[in-house]
Amino acid sequence: MTNDDKNAGSTMPVGGDYVALKLPHLQNLKDGEMANRTEEFLTLMKKRHSVRDYSNRPVPRGIIENCIKAAALAPSGANHQPWHFALVQCPDAKKRIRTAAEEEEKIFYKGRGGDEWLNALEPIGTNDQKPFLETAPWLIVIFRQTYGFNAEGQKYKNYYAGESVGIATGFLITALHNAGLSTLAHTPNPMNFLNPLCKRPANERPEMILVVGHPDKRATVPRHAKWKKPFEEITTII
Repeated sequence: MTNDDKNAGSTMPVGGDYVALKLPHLQNLKDGEMANRTEEFLTLMKKRHSVRDYSNRPVPRGIIENCIKAAALAPSGANHQPWHFALVQCPDAKKRIRTAAEEEEKIFYKGRGGDEWLNALEPIGTNDQKPFLETAPWLIVIFRQTYGFNAEGQKYKNYYAGESVGIATGFLITALHNAGLSTLAHTPNPMNFLNPLCKRPANERPEMILVVGHPDKRATVPRHAKWKKPFEEITTII
């Protein structure tokens, strides 16, 4: 076991006997109440936007922590919960993340991304400059744990880790939006510079940087981002 592996430990129990518990928090809502809830939630989510222009207005850490706790309730393969959230508030750390990310982005926009990908990004209006990585009060670096260790130091495999982290990230973005905050999923490629910066072990892979904060009063969104595929195109009813 390497030093990095030793830091990757988890006290989570792995394996064991099946024990059935009565379903807690059982809901039995009437159809009308369920419909009302879906309408209210849909209205809330229609107000969610990916934001690249942030104010420097602080956000209390407790709000971010509650949203992380909500994300951690997501389902995961074998309940291994293969995620880690590094909360970055330190201005120096955010500056180092921006510097490293922009170095990768410059290479990407100079051609590594390929013509098709770069053409697809044109209506979004992005480039290699990422000031939001410093301006926003919080960066949440989301890591995927490819494997873990139990309390005895035995290595175990995580199942459907990518899917599990994706679901948890959806929970997190929704929780932050519900709190009145804006987010942006930023994925510089490659992202391996984030492990040493966030002091994360070798068994973890950064999935994205989630930028979190309040939008600047002059914030804009690309018109292209407001186009969504119609329900009939994304849904098949069998």
